[in-house]
Amino acid sequence: MTTHAELKDRIADDGVEFIYAMFVEMHGKPCAKLVPVTAINDLLKVGAGFAGFAAGPMSQTPADPDILALPDPASYTVLPWQPNVAAMQCDATVEGEEWPYAPRVILKRALANAAGQNLVLKAGVEAEYSLLHREDDGSFRVADERDTSKLPCYDARGLTTMLDHLTTVSRYMDTMGWGNYANDHEDANCQFEINWRYSDALNTADRHTFFKWMVKTIAEEQGLMATFMPKPFQNLTGNGAHLHMSLWDDKSDTNQFLDDKDDNGISQLAYWYIGGILHHAKALAAITNPIVNSYKRLIRGAPRSGATWAPVYVTYGGSNRSQMIRIPGPGDVEFRTLDGAANPYLSAAAMLAAGLDGIQNQIDPGPRNDDNLYDVPEPELRHRGIDFLPTTLA
Repeated sequence: MTTHAELKDRIADDGVEFIYAMFVEMHGKPCAKLVPVTAINDLLKVGAGFAGFAAGPMSQTPADPDILALPDPASYTVLPWQPNVAAMQCDATVEGEEWPYAPRVILKRALANAAGQNLVLKAGVEAEYSLLHREDDGSFRVADERDTSKLPCYDARGLTTMLDHLTTVSRYMDTMGWGNYANDHEDANCQFEINWRYSDALNTADRHTFFKWMVKTIAEEQGLMATFMPKPFQNLTGNGAHLHMSLWDDKSDTNQFLDDKDDNGISQLAYWYIGGILHHAKALAAITNPIVNSYKRLIRGAPRSGATWAPVYVTYGGSNRSQMIRIPGPGDVEFRTLDGAANPYLSAAAMLAAGLDGIQNQIDPGPRNDDNLYDVPEPELRHRGIDFLPTTLA
C-alpha cells in the first residue's frame, strides 16, 4: 500500500506539476479537477471538491453538500502524453463518509463482500473502439477511406494504415506498466481492440476508465475521433468490452476457478458463479448494456454486418463465441455481451454480485451448450428453454 509520503516522493521524482483528481459518475463520464502539486497535502487530506449534482447522476441535488473526491495513491499514473501531469482515481465522499452512489465505491463494497469470503475478483477486458473522421457537414465516416474490406478483421493493411495511432497507444500502455500484449483490427472497418494484462477488478476498472480517456485524447491529437459506442454504424459490427473473470483465494493467490480435472477446466465454484450470472442475465443487461444504442448491437440472428460477437442467448459454452458466457480456457469465464457504453465499475460490481449469489445458492448452470446458436431457429431455441436478453432498453 502506497503511503502519502511515498506518493509525494514519487511525484517529486517524476517532475509532476499537476494532478487530475478523477472519478466517474453513473454514466461512466470521467469527472476531474486539475490540482497543482503545491496543493497536494490538501488533496490527500481533504479531497477535491465537486458539486455532485453538476458532475452527473450520483443521487445528489443542488441542496446536497459537496462531494469531496479522495485520491487512491495506488492509482497514481503519469500521463504518457503530458509527463508533467499525473492522474489519480478518487473515491467520492460526503461529510466524511464514502458516498454509496459513486460507482467506484459501489465496486469497492462488492469487492469487500467477496473479501469476506476470502475471495478476490480478477478481471481483464477486451476494449473495442472505432476510429472516425468528421466530415465538413458534421457527419461521420470511418477514419481511413481505404479500409473498405468486407472482411477487415485482422487485416494487416488496416493495421498498417493506423500504425501511428496503435503504436502510440501501445507505447503509452507499456510506459504505464500495463503489459500490452496484443493489438488488432477488429471485425468492422476502422475498428480496433487493445489488450492488456488482467489485474484485480478495481485496478482493471480504473485502467479501463483511463484507457477510454487516453484513446480519445490520442485520436483527437491525430485529427480523428475515437468512439466506444456500442453500434456506431448499422452495417458494421459494434463495439464490445468482453469481460474475463476469475475468483482467487486472497491468501494463497490461487485461481479458485481452475480445475484441471474438469472437461472445461473450471471448478464447481466457477459453475455456480456462471449459474448466478445466467440467473440474473436479463437484469444485468440494464447495467452491462445501458443505453438505447446498446440494443442495436444485441440482436438475434445474423446482422447486416454479416456477423455478431454479442450473443443474446442466456447460455454458456466452451470456446464458442455464440454463447453469452464463454469458457475460453481453464480457469477463465468470459462475459461477452458487455458493451463499450457500460460503466466499468458498475459492470464489475453487478457481475460479481450475480456470481456470488450463484455461489451462495449453488445455482446449477446446467450442461454447456455446444451449438452455433445463430444457426438454430428461434422457435427451436424456445422449445429447448433457452431464454433471451431484452431486445430494447425499455
